[in-house]
Amino acid sequence: MPATRNTRTALSRSAVRRGAAAAAALPLLIGVLASCGYGSQADKPEDKKANAAADGAKKLSASEVRIGYFPNLTHATALVGVQEGLIAKELGATAIKPQTFNAGPSEIEALNGGSLDIGFIGPSPSINGYVKSKSSNLRIISGSASGGVKLVVNPDKIKTLDDLKGKKIATPQKGNTQDVAFLNWIAEKGWKVDPESGKGDVSVVRTDNKVTPDAFKQGSIDGAWVPEPTASKLVSDGASVLLDETDLWPDKKFVITNIIVSQKFLKEHPDVVEAVLAGTVKTNEWINANPDKAKASANAALKALSGKELEPAVIDPAWKSILVTDDPLAATLKTESDWAVKAKLIEQPDLAGIYDLTLLNKVLKAAGKPEVSDAGLGAK
Repeated sequence: MPATRNTRTALSRSAVRRGAAAAAALPLLIGVLASCGYGSQADKPEDKKANAAADGAKKLSASEVRIGYFPNLTHATALVGVQEGLIAKELGATAIKPQTFNAGPSEIEALNGGSLDIGFIGPSPSINGYVKSKSSNLRIISGSASGGVKLVVNPDKIKTLDDLKGKKIATPQKGNTQDVAFLNWIAEKGWKVDPESGKGDVSVVRTDNKVTPDAFKQGSIDGAWVPEPTASKLVSDGASVLLDETDLWPDKKFVITNIIVSQKFLKEHPDVVEAVLAGTVKTNEWINANPDKAKASANAALKALSGKELEPAVIDPAWKSILVTDDPLAATLKTESDWAVKAKLIEQPDLAGIYDLTLLNKVLKAAGKPEVSDAGLGAK
C-alpha cells in the first residue's frame, strides 16, 4: 500500500477553548457513543468559525457546500476541520452546511437525494453506494482516517483468540466495515458462520454501537469488534483488548474513513471541492502536529453535538489508535471488497472509477507533498 506523510499546521490553545465554550451553548442533538447518533440534522447554529467568511473572501462557484459526517472519532478530520474553521478558511465566501449521520446508508441516501454534496464515510457504504448507483453517484476523492478498530472481550470468559469459538461477539451492522472484517477473520480461523444470520461457530450479534456497552454490561454479548470510541468505552467498562485490527494489515494501515463527493457536485463545482480538500489536508497537518490540542478540539465538537464530552479514560486510548491521513489507502478498500464477496454479502463489484484523486493530488503537489495512489481504480 502506498504510504503518505501526514502534514501539519498549528492552532492556539485559546482557539480550542473558544471552540469548546461556543460548543457548550449548542442544543443537545445526539448521543456521542453511537459512533454515534441518529439521523441527520439540517442547518443548526454552527460554531461561527465554521461558516464565517472574512471580508473580501474569495468567491467560488457555489455559495455553500453541504458536508456530512458522523459524530465519531474516526471522522476526526471533519470534527476538527469544522470546529477550528480550517476548512472554512479555504472556502472563503462559500459557507459550510454541516450535517451529521449515524450510519453510512443514511448518508449515501442523502448524497443520492441531492441534499448532501460531500461526505466522510466508511469503505463498505462507499462501495455499496457506488455499485448500487451503477457507478453514477459518487467518487472517493480522499482518505481521512486509518485504524481505530479493536476486538474487545470479557476477560473472564475469553483469554485467547481461540476462546472466541462458541461466544457472542457484536459488530455494528450486517455488512458494515467491521462486520466484514470480523467475518473474514473467522473464515481465516477455519470456523463457519452464516453471514446472513450471524449464527455459527461464533455468534456474530449485529448491535448498534449506541447500545453495545449496555449489552456488554448485561452479559448478552461476550465482546465486540467495533470502532472507536466504542471499543475504549467497553474497556472502561471492564473489557480488555484482545486484538487491534491494525496489526492484521501490511504497514499497519487500512482505510476506515473516506471522503466522497456527489459526481454532479464534483462536475459543477470542482473549485469548491478543491478548497474543501485543501482544508482537510491542512486539518490533518494540524491534528498530527498537535495531537493533544486536536483531541480537545474533537471532544469539544462532540460536546457541541451531544452536550457531553468523552471521559479521558475513553478518549485518550481511542485517539491514539486512529491515524488521520490524506491517503485513501485504495488497495485496502479493494481488499475489504474482496472480503465481502468471500463472505457472500455482496457479488463481485466493478470498482473501476470509484476514485478520482485528481484534485487531492493537485493540492498535495502544491503543498510539496507526495501524491497518493488509486490502486488502479481511478476515474478514466
